[in-house]
Amino acid sequence: YNAETAKTNAFHSIPEATLNAAALAQTEFDAMMAVLRAKGVNVVVIADTPTPIKPDAVFPNNWVSFHATGEVYTYPMESSNRRTERRMDIVQQISEEFDVESITDLSGTEVEGRYLEGTGSIIFDHTAKKAYACTSCRTHPELLEALCDRIGYTAVIFESVDTRGQAIYHTNVMMAIGPEYAVICLDSIPNAEQRQAVQASLEADGKTIVNITLDQVTEYAGNMLAVRSQDNQPLLCMSASARASLTQAQVATLEQYTQLLAFDIPTIETIGGGSVRCMMAEIFLPERG
Repeated sequence: YNAETAKTNAFHSIPEATLNAAALAQTEFDAMMAVLRAKGVNVVVIADTPTPIKPDAVFPNNWVSFHATGEVYTYPMESSNRRTERRMDIVQQISEEFDVESITDLSGTEVEGRYLEGTGSIIFDHTAKKAYACTSCRTHPELLEALCDRIGYTAVIFESVDTRGQAIYHTNVMMAIGPEYAVICLDSIPNAEQRQAVQASLEADGKTIVNITLDQVTEYAGNMLAVRSQDNQPLLCMSASARASLTQAQVATLEQYTQLLAFDIPTIETIGGGSVRCMMAEIFLPERG
């Protein structure tokens, strides 16, 4: 349990004192990894270091992104105890299997109180070269605009709130993009003009929209990640709670495009305050020959 991040993440729950959370989380993690590998997904697993203590190291997508251009970006994090997750030895290990052309550290804005927490804050549509983000204390719009200028993407920025009207802390809680589809909670965007602009942007790129409810957001139905197996089979990863919240119609729509994979991770979700998408930092870097 990370008391620092819980201040701005409504998904956290304080564990019972008797609960062996670390061991339960490890079991959930290992089971998820095994299924992904059995499905033919190339999974790179990095062990955490014993010190310093990093309660959210299971969520690597917030501090780093790996791009098809060979670029690697590291990001400014709001919580001070998450900043030690930025490990250059991890990037070095990745570079042994993949081509890394450049590494850009964006974390200098932490001293200014401006943050952009990787693919938690940003939903990249790499095909359309767009970057979607809802503003929050963890997602500064100017930082997103600057990143988009650098990588040649268009920023789509909006506000998003939960059932209590509080700003949703990470965009990947309410939105996920696959090659032909987008899972999104349009009801969480209170501004009608912004909501229409986001929908129009997705539709212009040919995305089939699967609109989820605010209640489904609380079950992590927005926290999904599209991946491909090494034989190019499309897979959509989500938690068991997210899968259980989907309607038959929503499942039928998604299954037109991809196989659904659901992972049982209740400890990681409730105590960690993140779900399946947060646990994976996708690697688009070119593989070494």
